[in-house]
Amino acid sequence: MYNCYRGKNQYPDHGPNPFVVNINKASVSNSNYRTTLWTGEHLQLTLMSIPVGCDIGLEVHPNVDQFLRIEGGNGIAEMGNSEHNLTFRQSVCNDSAIFIPAGTWHNVTNTGNKPLKLYSIYAPPNHPHGAVHATKAIAEAEGD
Repeated sequence: MYNCYRGKNQYPDHGPNPFVVNINKASVSNSNYRTTLWTGEHLQLTLMSIPVGCDIGLEVHPNVDQFLRIEGGNGIAEMGNSEHNLTFRQSVCNDSAIFIPAGTWHNVTNTGNKPLKLYSIYAPPNHPHGAVHATKAIAEAEGD
């Protein structure tokens, strides 16, 4: 099993077993940049914590649809058909749901005064089972 563990992993990956979680509590208490909470064959759930003034990182997933839900904080969601053409820009906050179609460039930036807490659902999974990245820099160094 792959594990790029670098920080506190209070939530191990429970997939592909049946699992129930208080997603708000898990999201708000997560302090890692990314923690995979559940990885199945066709779906994956990750928790994210984005520091003040930081972002998820501009990216595209050619064959993966993505859903993000903000559980705490404020930010800006940007999307477009190329990394230089992010024509969609909208403020996001608690309870915002962000739908990202496969092949869409996207980024979310924390514009608030506390960490941006969110969870992400990928279909199909986008990260290795059990992946934990304490920071964005570690995730990038791991190529994830």
